[in-house]
Amino acid sequence: MPEYSERAYSSWRDLLNSIVNSPREKQRVAEELGVQTITLNRWISGESIPRTHNLRQLLNALPLYRDQLADLIKQEPSFEDFTSSPQEDHLGDISPDFYTKVFATRSSSTPNLRFWSMSNLILQQALLQIDPDRLGISIWIVLCMPPSGPNRKVRSLRETIGLGNPPWKGNLEQKAMFLGAESLAGNVISLCRPSIIENLDDEHSQLPISRVEYEKSAAVYPILYAGRIAGVFLVSSVQYNFFFTLARSHLIQRYADLVALSLDPEDFYASEDIALWVMPSHREQRPFFANFRQRVANIMIDASLNNHYVNNIEADRIVWQQLEDELINYETKQQHNGTTYGSANHQDIQAAIIKER
Repeated sequence: MPEYSERAYSSWRDLLNSIVNSPREKQRVAEELGVQTITLNRWISGESIPRTHNLRQLLNALPLYRDQLADLIKQEPSFEDFTSSPQEDHLGDISPDFYTKVFATRSSSTPNLRFWSMSNLILQQALLQIDPDRLGISIWIVLCMPPSGPNRKVRSLRETIGLGNPPWKGNLEQKAMFLGAESLAGNVISLCRPSIIENLDDEHSQLPISRVEYEKSAAVYPILYAGRIAGVFLVSSVQYNFFFTLARSHLIQRYADLVALSLDPEDFYASEDIALWVMPSHREQRPFFANFRQRVANIMIDASLNNHYVNNIEADRIVWQQLEDELINYETKQQHNGTTYGSANHQDIQAAIIKER
C-alpha cells in the first residue's frame, strides 16, 4: 500500500488515482471491492458514479485514507449526505427491553440451565445487531477450562456456544474445540484486554494467531467480573476492517458484559491461576472429537452401572476434561519430536506474550 499522504487533492477521484497508481495496488483494491480494475478507472475518470455501498467498501479497503476520502466524497454534489459508516446509525445500543429480557431469563432459569439459556438468548440478539446486513460473522463464547494438571492452572480455553451467519452455519456448537496460547483468544486472556485485528492476512502480525476458515478479521473482548476473567466474547468476520467503527466495537463490549451475568463467580479466574498451553490446530483436533457423543454416552452408562447418576451436562464436562489432557499430551509429544504441524512453538508464544505485556 502507498505511504499515507496529507497533501491536498481536488477530489476523492484524484486521491484514489494517486493511491492505486501501481497495478498491484489497483488489483488488490478491486478484489476487495469485488469489482474489475476497469471499474476503478471509470470511477477515477468520472465516467461512472459508484453506488454508496461501493464507496463505503472503498473506505474499508483503504483504512489509512478513510477520513480523507470520506471528506472529499462529501464535497461531490452527488454525495453531500454520504456517511462513511451506516452501521453507526442503525447499530444503536442494546435496548432496555432486551436487558429486561436477559434479567428475566436469569431469574427464571435453574442453576444448571442459566448459562445456556442466557447465552443463547444473548448470542441470537448479538448476531442480529452486530451484523444486521448479514455480511457474514460468527460469534463464540469461549470459556476457561477448569484448573487442572499438577499446578492446578487454567491450561486451555473451550469454544462453548457459537452462532453464525453464512458462510458459517447457524449453530456452531458441533464445531467447538480448544484454543490455547497460540490463539487470539488466548492472547486476550493472558493480557486481560480486548484485541481487534482488522486483517488476519497481515504478514506483520506480532503474534502467531491461529484462525478458522473464512475468517478475515476478528474482535475479542474479555468476559470480566471483579478483576477476574472467565473467557472471551469472540466475533469473526468474512470481511476485512469489519470492526473499524467505534459503534460496533462498543456493542461487542456490552454483549461481553452481558455474558458475564450468565456465569457464577467461581467461573472467573485471577491472572495467576492461568497458564495457557499451546493447543493443536483445529485440523489436528478433529480426530479426537470424532466419537465425542459416544464418549458422553459411555460416561453416563458406566455411572448408571455403578449406581451413580451423571446427567448429560456433567458427562459432557468430564469428556472435555479428558480431551484437554489428551490434546496437551499430544501437543507436548509433537513439540518434543519437533513436529508441530503448523502449531506455533510454546516458548516462542510465551516470549511474545511477555514482550507484549
